[in-house]
Amino acid sequence: MKQQLSNFLLSLVGICMMLVIWQVLATSVAPDLPSPFKTWEESKLYILQPWDKRGEMDQGILRMASYSLLRVAKGFFLAVLIGTPLGFFLGSSSLFFRMFDPTIQLLRPISPLAWLPLGLILFRQSEPAALFTIALCSMWPTVVNTMQGVRAIPADYHNVAKVLRLSPWKKFVKVMLPATLPFMFTGFRLSLGLAWLVIVAAEMLTGTPGVGGFLWQEYNSLVYSHILLSILTIGIVGFILDRLMGMAEAKLRTA
Repeated sequence: MKQQLSNFLLSLVGICMMLVIWQVLATSVAPDLPSPFKTWEESKLYILQPWDKRGEMDQGILRMASYSLLRVAKGFFLAVLIGTPLGFFLGSSSLFFRMFDPTIQLLRPISPLAWLPLGLILFRQSEPAALFTIALCSMWPTVVNTMQGVRAIPADYHNVAKVLRLSPWKKFVKVMLPATLPFMFTGFRLSLGLAWLVIVAAEMLTGTPGVGGFLWQEYNSLVYSHILLSILTIGIVGFILDRLMGMAEAKLRTA
């Protein structure tokens, strides 16, 4: 209990220090940067009425975040659906690994800003193009961690499966999947973080309703306080998503 209280107080001190730095920057260094108080005054309508819808891009901050989260959920589901079996194949088959590893290493570092135009060419609509970009950019941590998990399975496990004459399916369910699950969840956590990063870029480029689309609109309108509101929302939502996945991963490890 004392440790938790200490961590909370330290976090509170850190937040207060950041607010002070923000205030100093707004008053002394960058006059165009709104102060924390001005940001609150100009953005409180979006915060105090978080689910209101006044127009396509004039909506409460939680409603806009929900649009982004729904897209992230769909893209993340696709990333896991594709990345998990791909990771198992890469970890289980050295032939498959040698065949496709160079291609994967080539695709991994490509920015979402490069994939989105290709998605628009392929699908001709912003929504499927965004899902395509999220899935493609966020699946690599799942692929790599699942592959490492399969490779980390002790040889004794495979020997026991041979002695018991387990079928390939039973070996997968009883041996490979439980042993790989902690690695997979680490990959899922990293993939979810990447998916949240990608959705902001995708919405900014396509102008679709969401936190990223709102940020881009307010940037073009030079409403700097709303830009800061969007940035803070992106950070808070990303923090919550990471903590939720971290809790799920910790519970899995102790199960």
